[in-house]
Amino acid sequence: MQDITEFTRIFLALFFSFVATFYVVRIIVVKSAIASEVVFVGEKYTKEWCNQLTFRLFRTCICCVCLLRLAYPTIDSYLGMITSLVSPIFQFLGMLLLGLGLGFTATSVIHFKLGELWRSGIDPNAPAKIITHGFYRYSRNPMYIAVTTAQLGFFFALPSYFSLICLLIGLFTLHSQVKVEERQLKSLFPKQYTEYTCRVRRWI
Repeated sequence: MQDITEFTRIFLALFFSFVATFYVVRIIVVKSAIASEVVFVGEKYTKEWCNQLTFRLFRTCICCVCLLRLAYPTIDSYLGMITSLVSPIFQFLGMLLLGLGLGFTATSVIHFKLGELWRSGIDPNAPAKIITHGFYRYSRNPMYIAVTTAQLGFFFALPSYFSLICLLIGLFTLHSQVKVEERQLKSLFPKQYTEYTCRVRRWI
């Protein structure tokens, strides 16, 4: 039990460090390719702004906690560990879900399939088209499904009230962000997007 717990501790620190590095590199690459901004937080105090701020706050908090756990394992006692869920099965499952979520998001299926169309947040200059091919034939939000998978994986890998709060707030924020993006797409592509929503579910 102790061995898998220590392995999970190292895995989480490396995982979230890699995620942070991946997104920084991805932003720099796309921004350089199109010579334009790719990260948008929205106007202050709007729902979009609140969603983006929440995303950033919790991503930073999770990464910091996972890194601090390497140097100070006793931090776990302050996270409200749910001991009944601390088991090799749940921890392995958590790491698997984290890997699947990141892999699905990072591969050509999502980010590189979107290519220079990828944005973080809502671009006020609007997308030139909506994407309905690839995994977007089966879900209108495959990237957010991948993010949700990783969030669930984090809870299983580190079952605690801290990770549970992160999961619940993450799910709420993702759902809120989806509705904001849907409103924008409906206003930009009223006929095309309405037809698309009739064919493809919001999630699965």
